[in-house]
Amino acid sequence: MDASLSRHRLHEDVMAIMLGSACAALGIGLYEHAQILIGSTAGIALLITYSTGWDFGPVFFVVNLPFYWLAWQRVGHQFALKTFAAIGLLSLISWQMPRWIDIGEISPLFAALMGGSLIGLGALALFRHRGSLGGFNILALYLQDRRGWSAGKVQLALDGLVMLLAFFVLPPANVIYSIIGATVLGVILTLNHRPGRYTGTSSN
Repeated sequence: MDASLSRHRLHEDVMAIMLGSACAALGIGLYEHAQILIGSTAGIALLITYSTGWDFGPVFFVVNLPFYWLAWQRVGHQFALKTFAAIGLLSLISWQMPRWIDIGEISPLFAALMGGSLIGLGALALFRHRGSLGGFNILALYLQDRRGWSAGKVQLALDGLVMLLAFFVLPPANVIYSIIGATVLGVILTLNHRPGRYTGTSSN
C-alpha cells in the first residue's frame, strides 16, 4: 500500500483536533458537575478547581505548560503543535461551556461512565492523529513510541497517583466514581490504541 495513502491530510487533522477536544471537554464538564475526578493534568486542574473555585479551562491550560517542552523536544514539533491546539481548544470550550449548556442533576455513576467514555474517545482521536490532551498523555505516548509500552497502561498507572491525591480533596465515594471513570478511559485506550495497529500520520 502506498504510504502516502495512510497519511492524514491537514483537514483531517483539523477535524480530529476539533472533535477530540470537544468530546473531551464535554466529558470533563460532566465530571466537574458531578464533582468527580479524572487522571493526568486534567485531574490536577480539577483538583485545583474544586479547591479554589477557579475556572477549569484557564487552570488546565497553565498546568500543561511544563509538558509542552517534552512534546516539542522529545516527541516532535508536529505533535507539540497539535497538542497545543487541542489543549487550547479544550480549555476554551470548557471555559465557555457554562454559557452554552446548563447541566441539571446528574448521577455520579453516569457521569463517570459517560464522561470517561467521551474523554477516552476524544483522546483516541487525537492519538491517532499524532496529538494529545497534554500532560500525562504526552509522557504515555513518548514511552509507547520509545519503549513500546502501552499508552493506556502507562496512563492508568499515572492516573492512580492523581487518584491518591483526590482523597485529600473529595469524599471517598466521589473518588470511587472517579476510579471507575478512569478505568473506562484506560480500557478504551488500551483496546484501541496499540503500537503498530494504526499507522496514519500527518502529511504536513
